[in-house]
Amino acid sequence: MAKHTHQANSEEYDVIILGSGFSGLCMAIKLKEAGINSYLILEKANEVGGTWRENTYPGCACDVQSHLYSYSFEGNPDWSKSYAGWEEIQNYILHCTQKYQLRSSIRFNSEVSAAKFDEANARWNIGTTDGKHYRAKAFVMGSGPLHVPAIPNIKGLDTFKGKVFHSAQWDHSYDLKDKNVVSIGTGGSAIQYVPEIAPDVKRLYVFQRTPAWVLPRNERSYSNVEKQLFKRIPLLRKLHRARLYLTNEMRVLPIYRPALARSLSRFAKWHIKSSLNDASLVEKMTPNYTIGCKRVLISNKYYPTFNRDNVELVTDGIAEIKEHSIITKDGKERPADAIILGTGFIADPRLYMKGFEVTGLNGRSLLKQWEKGAESYLGINVSGFPNLFQLVGPNTGLGHNSIILMIESQVHYIIESLKLLKKKNARYMNLHQDALESFNQEIAEGLENTVWSSGCNSWYAQEDGKNFTIWPGTTMKYRARTRHVVAENYHWEPASSNSINAHSEEIDCNKTASAIAR
Repeated sequence: MAKHTHQANSEEYDVIILGSGFSGLCMAIKLKEAGINSYLILEKANEVGGTWRENTYPGCACDVQSHLYSYSFEGNPDWSKSYAGWEEIQNYILHCTQKYQLRSSIRFNSEVSAAKFDEANARWNIGTTDGKHYRAKAFVMGSGPLHVPAIPNIKGLDTFKGKVFHSAQWDHSYDLKDKNVVSIGTGGSAIQYVPEIAPDVKRLYVFQRTPAWVLPRNERSYSNVEKQLFKRIPLLRKLHRARLYLTNEMRVLPIYRPALARSLSRFAKWHIKSSLNDASLVEKMTPNYTIGCKRVLISNKYYPTFNRDNVELVTDGIAEIKEHSIITKDGKERPADAIILGTGFIADPRLYMKGFEVTGLNGRSLLKQWEKGAESYLGINVSGFPNLFQLVGPNTGLGHNSIILMIESQVHYIIESLKLLKKKNARYMNLHQDALESFNQEIAEGLENTVWSSGCNSWYAQEDGKNFTIWPGTTMKYRARTRHVVAENYHWEPASSNSINAHSEEIDCNKTASAIAR
C-alpha cells in the first residue's frame, strides 16, 4: 500500500475508497489487479461487510441466489443453499478480504465527514470524524445507498418503556420469548424475521401500511456431491451461475410490459390465497398496485405465519404509542413489551448524506446540486466533481437481478477511467454537463411505460415521483455501456510541466513501493 505523507496527520494516495462492503472491496481488488497499489479504504465501522455486517436479524438472507450474489472472479463452490443467510455471505466477504490481502489497506472506525476537491493540486482532500485528513487523486464513494436505518416519526415512540430496536440493529441479547411484540413494517426485512420470531413470542402484532407482492422462493440446499462437483469441476459451477443469471435477466420482461406483469400478479394472487386460511387476510394482504412497482419480495414462510393463533395483522394506522402499549386510529389498544422497526433504510442520498459535505469545482456542493434529485452519469460521475466516482450510484439499482453484476461493471469503468487519465497525462477528468443531462433524459424516457411508472409510491422514487434508484434496462445493456469510457463526454485537464514531473516521481515511487511489497 503506497502512500505519500505531505504534512502531519495527512496521507496521500492515488485512490481513496469510501466503504468496505461488496462494492468497496471489489474496487480495491481490481485496483490491485490493475497494478494500482496506492489506495486506502475508509470504513466507518470496525469490520468489513456493509449490509451483511449490519443486518443480523433472524432469517436474514439475500433474495438473489448465492452463486449469483458473489463476485464473478471469486466463485464459491461451498454455498450451503440457493439463498444463503447473512452469516454465510459475511463469511464470504471476510474470505475475500483475507485472500486478496485487503485488511492492511483499510482504516476502520474512520467515518468520512467531508471531501473537497482542490483544483490547484488536482487532489481530493478528505476528512474523517476522528480529525484525520487524507488526500487522493481519485475518490470512490462505495458506501452503498442502504446503510442508514429509517426511524419512523410516531407519537410516543420515545416514551415507550419496553424494548425498541431497528431490524438492522437487532439486539440479540433481548429475549423475545413469551413477549408481546409489535413489528412495524412489512418490507424486505420484516418478511424474513416475522416467520422466525412468531413461534417464540406470546403475541405478535404485524403493522402493515401497504401490502407487498410476495412470491414463493425456489429454495433448496446443495448436496455434498454438488459442492464437490462445483469444487472439482469449476465449469459446472460457472454454468450453474450462467443459468441463474439468464433466468433472472428474463425477469426484466414484465417490467417493460405491464400486461406480462398483470399475468404474473395472477400467479402472486394464487400464492396469497393458497397460503392463507382467512379470506379477510387475503383481501388485506393483496396489493392494489402493479406488481414490480414496489420491490417484489420472495418468501415461502411469510404468508403461512399469519395462520398462527398468536399472530395478528394490523392495517389500521398507528395513532400513538404509550409506555406499555400501542394504540391504533380506531381506538384499539394492544399491549407491547417490545417494538421492532422493520422500516427499512433512507435511500435518498439527499437525506442519508446530510452531514457529509462533498465539494467540487468552484465550491459547488453535491447535495446542493442534487436538491431536485440525485443524478449521475451511468450512476458513476457527476459534472463539476472531477475524479469523483460512485459505486451503486443513482439509477443503478435493480429489480430483477444481482447488484454485484452492476458493481463489477462500475468498477471496470472506473479502472478504465484511471488508465485513460494516465494515458492522457491529465490532471483530472470532469464530466460535461450536457452528457449528464442527455443520460438522465435517457433514464427518464427508459422509465416511461414501465411498472415503475404505474402510479405507486415506493422507496425507488422521491416525493415528486422522480425515480432516482432503478436502472431501466438489462444488466447486459449496462455492461455494454460501461465497457469503454467515451472520452468526448469529459473534459481532460492537461498537466503542467511541473505537475508532469511530480506525477512521474509519484509513479516511480509507487513502482518502488510495489516492488518492495512484492
